[in-house]
Amino acid sequence: MRNFTLRAIAASLCLMVCMAVSAQQTPPSKANYNLAARFSPKKLEKLVFSTSVDPHWLKKTNRFWYVFETSNGKKWYIVDPAKALKTELFDNAKLASQITSLVKDPFDAQHLGIENLKFVKDETALQFEIKSSVEIEKRDSTKKPVAVTKEKKTFYLEYNLTTGNLVELTDYQKPKPRASWASISPDKKQIVFVRNYNLFVMDSANYAKAQKNEDDSSIVETQLTKDGIENYAYGGDSFGESNVEKEKNKNKRKSAFILWSPDSKYFTMIRSDNRKVKDLWVLNNVADGRPTLETYKYHMPGEAEAPVRELILFDMGSKSLKKINAALFKDQELGLNGKPFLQKERDDDFRAAIWAGTPARFYVTRTSRDLKRIDICAVDVATGEFKVLIEERLNTYVETRRLGLVNDGKELIEWSERDGWGHFYLYDGDGKFKNAITSGAYHCEDIVQIDEKNRVLYFTANGKEEGEDPYYLHLYRVNFDGSNLKLLNPGNFDHNPSMDDANSFFVNNFSRVNTVPKTVLYDATGKKIMDLETADLSRLLEAGYKFPEPFKVKADDGITDLYGVMYKPFDFDSTKSYPLIEYVYPGPQTEAVNKAFSRGMDRTDRLAQMGFIVITIGNRGGHPSRSKWYHNYGYGNLRDYGLADKKAAAEQLADRYKFIDLSRVGIHGHSGGGFMSTAAMLVYPDFFKVAVSSSGNHENNIYNRWWSEKHHGVKEQINDKGDTSFVYAIEKNSELAKNLKGHLMLTTGDVDNNVHPALTIRMANALIKANKRFDFMLFPGQRHGYGDMTEYFFWLMADYYAKYLLGDFSQPVDLVEMQKEVEQSGTKTKK
Repeated sequence: MRNFTLRAIAASLCLMVCMAVSAQQTPPSKANYNLAARFSPKKLEKLVFSTSVDPHWLKKTNRFWYVFETSNGKKWYIVDPAKALKTELFDNAKLASQITSLVKDPFDAQHLGIENLKFVKDETALQFEIKSSVEIEKRDSTKKPVAVTKEKKTFYLEYNLTTGNLVELTDYQKPKPRASWASISPDKKQIVFVRNYNLFVMDSANYAKAQKNEDDSSIVETQLTKDGIENYAYGGDSFGESNVEKEKNKNKRKSAFILWSPDSKYFTMIRSDNRKVKDLWVLNNVADGRPTLETYKYHMPGEAEAPVRELILFDMGSKSLKKINAALFKDQELGLNGKPFLQKERDDDFRAAIWAGTPARFYVTRTSRDLKRIDICAVDVATGEFKVLIEERLNTYVETRRLGLVNDGKELIEWSERDGWGHFYLYDGDGKFKNAITSGAYHCEDIVQIDEKNRVLYFTANGKEEGEDPYYLHLYRVNFDGSNLKLLNPGNFDHNPSMDDANSFFVNNFSRVNTVPKTVLYDATGKKIMDLETADLSRLLEAGYKFPEPFKVKADDGITDLYGVMYKPFDFDSTKSYPLIEYVYPGPQTEAVNKAFSRGMDRTDRLAQMGFIVITIGNRGGHPSRSKWYHNYGYGNLRDYGLADKKAAAEQLADRYKFIDLSRVGIHGHSGGGFMSTAAMLVYPDFFKVAVSSSGNHENNIYNRWWSEKHHGVKEQINDKGDTSFVYAIEKNSELAKNLKGHLMLTTGDVDNNVHPALTIRMANALIKANKRFDFMLFPGQRHGYGDMTEYFFWLMADYYAKYLLGDFSQPVDLVEMQKEVEQSGTKTKK
């Protein structure tokens, strides 16, 4: 009896232990493929329409027009800000009837296929195009009718805004689009281009012939240079162009990438000598016929064989060039400052690329290879003198923005982070400092307009408004002397303004990730004129969409505020426990955290529908639009700098929300995010359990020099002989391969000429040598973004998380979600 009692007690204890263990384990659950499929990119095209107003400012008045689409179709509007008046450009139903009568093909008010609309005849009429099906009778050799087919024909129509009459322009000759290779002078008389590595010019008459037929043998073109050769060309020999592209474009005209003087007498350009830059290769395994080897120039960090830049000034009168002596730093970069395009020019058939400055002077930015020294310089056209106006020096990399010219350069407005924040500074034309225009613990972004007469600067900035997400962008105005700083578009949203050339009015688009986008019209003082539009998200919301939730946590230091967004399943149940997936990008040039409403949902909203909580969150060192300290936090530690913050954010959210299961944490990123997600699995292998890392730069020592050296740092060394070299050393993901504990999938395109496949393959090699199980997918014929295999990649990624975070291994061999999409859209699959 005693033995039986002991056995019973032992059995009961064993059962209790087993039940406790079972309770701690999360049972497998089905991934919600149907809900995720409901929000595919193709379906979103039918659920989300216009989310912003894109104003076309007119030339002769301060009016503008725009088109806005809702679930009821498109409407075209004209707005007169001075009168606070918004009206429809035309009656859609009436115009549809008129179009139908002219083209003999039915249209209605909701389906007006208007293209290339523009104002003509002193803004009293509209011209636009309509594509319509017309019957074409085909005849045999005896001219006997044999068949009638329908083909698309373009009709050119003109609508009189005063009378409402619509006529077909039967003899209309549509201006030919500007050839991609044509650098047209401001006076439209000279067209410069590159052929066989050298500069050529033709006049407007011959250019007109080339627009009709580029191979017209009667075209007269004059050769301007003769010393251009492969990899040391004038403009058209683009850095990174492969041998396949070179062969394909052999003897063809290419763009010279030049900036013209305002008077059309000169142009300037940067000529690059890439002859010593080493080659890199990708193999296109799915090219027609034999697999194709693509060879291109690629400069890796620390390599001595750098491109050499030359500053060229060409005199069109004498047909002679001058090399401007701009040399100072070894392996320096040169940048030309172009004149900003005017808002009222956006619909013009032709816009000349003109240098910022006068016919007598233009501006160049010179940068050292380590990016710690930047000079803003001026070039005297007559003498060729290269003069340094402003010097910027820092112990980390120096950022730049567009140089603002006041009265053609009599004064200069420079953007700088010299005090740890991005601000504007005023100089005279010779580079003598006058005063700071802005100051304080906030970040100025871009010059929007310069009001020279009233000495007012309009600019965008973020981080100034107390209590807001510091990434929300606003428009401000301030006097050149720094007085009367004023916020022009208040509201706790991310704002995107568009101001007219007269600095009188601006259109303001704004939203947050959790609000419907809206658009309002303001005047230059910040006075609201009128509401313009509210985006139509009705069908999206009817389909079950729910806005994500912004949140704020602390960085791993317990002090720095980090801002993120949480995406939940639309069938969210707070009593359930959900795995967490972080979608990451480390920066430092940006963070993968949406601030405004976005229709791009694949890596966030749609992934969450599978049954996950998905978050995006910033990290110290991840974004340039905060303090310089924040931005440069990862300088010198490009592999690991953001990982502790990603982990700390997840832990804080799990403390805050009991529906987050911290034992099931996944991480995903592309490119820099691919590199970061794998690093997270290896640095914190007990925390991050599953990763899909796509096209990651896992070994930044073989990624491109410009990103790697800038954000990690490169050391310039000068020996006793005065020779300069550059030393680069960085930690690699592959060095930590032995740490892998969870499930990792690596993916890459086999012809990725940005983040080379070698970076992913080397990571795979290290994992194999460390005896690790992992998954690897190569996308044939795909570059960095996976092209037409993007949707396939999404479901591959979704499957991986479904298996290893939800325990759902029920996926059939066929991607049924993609098959349904094809069937519903009527698209035929290729055989």
